[in-house]
Amino acid sequence: MGNGKLKKRSEIDSEFKWKIEDMYANDEAWNKDVDQVLSMAEGFDKYRGKLTADATTLARAFADKDAIWQKLERAYVFAHMKLDEDRTQAESQARADKINSVIAKVDASLSFFTPELTGSSCKKLMEYVSCEPLLEQYRFVIEDIIRKKEHILSDAEEKILAQINEVTDAPDAIFSMLNDADLTFGTVINEAGEEVTLTHGNYISLMESKDRSVRENAYHNMYNSFRSLINTISTAYNYNVKNDVVSSEIRKYDSARAAALFSGNIPEEVYDNLIEVVHQYLPVMHRYIDLRKKTLGVDQLKMHDIYVPLVDIPKKEISFDDAVDLMEKALSPLGKEYTDQAVRGVKEGWIDIYENEGKRSGAYSFGSYDSYPYILLNFAGTLKDVFTLVHEMGHSMHSYYTRKTQPFTYGSHSIFTAEVASTVNESLLMQYLIENETDPDMKKYLINYHIEEFRTTLFRQTMFAEFELLTHRYVAEGGSLTAEWLCDTYNELNNRYHGPSLTEDDFIKYEWARIPHFYRSFYVYQYATGYSAATAISSGILSEGEKARDAYLRFLTTGESDYPVELLKIAGVDMSVKEPVIAAMETFKNLVEELEKIL
Repeated sequence: MGNGKLKKRSEIDSEFKWKIEDMYANDEAWNKDVDQVLSMAEGFDKYRGKLTADATTLARAFADKDAIWQKLERAYVFAHMKLDEDRTQAESQARADKINSVIAKVDASLSFFTPELTGSSCKKLMEYVSCEPLLEQYRFVIEDIIRKKEHILSDAEEKILAQINEVTDAPDAIFSMLNDADLTFGTVINEAGEEVTLTHGNYISLMESKDRSVRENAYHNMYNSFRSLINTISTAYNYNVKNDVVSSEIRKYDSARAAALFSGNIPEEVYDNLIEVVHQYLPVMHRYIDLRKKTLGVDQLKMHDIYVPLVDIPKKEISFDDAVDLMEKALSPLGKEYTDQAVRGVKEGWIDIYENEGKRSGAYSFGSYDSYPYILLNFAGTLKDVFTLVHEMGHSMHSYYTRKTQPFTYGSHSIFTAEVASTVNESLLMQYLIENETDPDMKKYLINYHIEEFRTTLFRQTMFAEFELLTHRYVAEGGSLTAEWLCDTYNELNNRYHGPSLTEDDFIKYEWARIPHFYRSFYVYQYATGYSAATAISSGILSEGEKARDAYLRFLTTGESDYPVELLKIAGVDMSVKEPVIAAMETFKNLVEELEKIL
């Protein structure tokens, strides 16, 4: 696409855009579905008080509920993807606002379903499953609802909670508005001597600059802005955590973390094992930080020196076609069926490739049960963009296999399993690049890049997970999260994770304030567990071949048909024990040792 002024959406050729019109050809079709959903949700009231009258009624209610959510999901996905194409379009914003309100209404209309179901005896429900073939599909759902029974409230109470959802989401909404709209970070002079506006989108690329003053200025600008609003953000986060703690008490969980992990039946040991094993390997991280200090040749290594690559490589623009070709070769261990479908997806219009004015930054894989597994990219021709393509294609292929195999009921993924599918792809790409690289400097760069993936995903996300654990425990014990407490706690963690070779500064303590994931509590640890599982799976595929590959492809078809820890066992990984995290850490240790030798 080249550099220069961003194109308007209308100026980009249709071959580079996702085929979103395959979902809805026009607004009329979208509005028709939305109206139908509201009508179906109103009609669902016929089951109130009669839901478990007999097995056939229950089977019909489940099918009707799925039909409502499947149609609503399609309308929701379209509305939000359309908004992400160009966020300046008022009609797209109105459509997204409308569908969010519809979801709240539908949620309220269907809120009696689970309490009424749990009001029936477990024995009666399982008898229904045994005698009604149409209910067999819902066996796992029903067993899971029975498991959650003690934490589900009365019909009236559930309806109240559904109605105040928008209120309890206020801390997240307030933070998002501050973070995305109100906060500004000033300007920075880049390596080329040009004045650029600092944004969330270009922050990391500026932190990777070879010019230390560029990195330092970007870093100071970013955290000075968060420091200026630290009391407001601390208050928002304090109430977010209070909400988690109070909600968990209302629903009779032992803690906010227990509540968050309960939905996926994730043992709390998974969380604790992750932190424990990462702590054991912190000395290896400290060795890497020390190597970084020596290689950069600085008297004091600061946090603004953490992201810059240790090896210079010539800047080479990679075309999107070349990126797809590289993806096909790197993912060949997954078999021809997998790579053929991935390439076909590119050609069929799964991907929105290039940046345009108003387009959402970053990348994601999205889609509804009955649409393409779409991918949003902002492809700019860098090696990182190739990794992003491969990562998001991992998510989309996971969705493709699941939706082809599972009914709507089980057609989604938990984050716990979803991150595995994307990271296996990244891991295979990294192995392919390292093995096929002949330029010694490029090889050093790739090994450093791989180490950075471990640092930013396994170590950093575990540090975030530990921070969340500390904040929630403190509030549960009667504490209040002041700006001072949050900053001091975060600073101590950052020092512990990075070790003595890092010189402390006055800015990193504000970093917690810019992490949006903290408003979806006990979520980020799954990036670290997913990375650990993916490292183990990709190693198995490369060393064991067909058997490990087939087991992994079988895992991709399972969706949410069982609990995440059980599903990963199909792929040969047991996350309830420490071994996968230890194995990932050993890979990290080997990479650090290799880099020490060749630098």
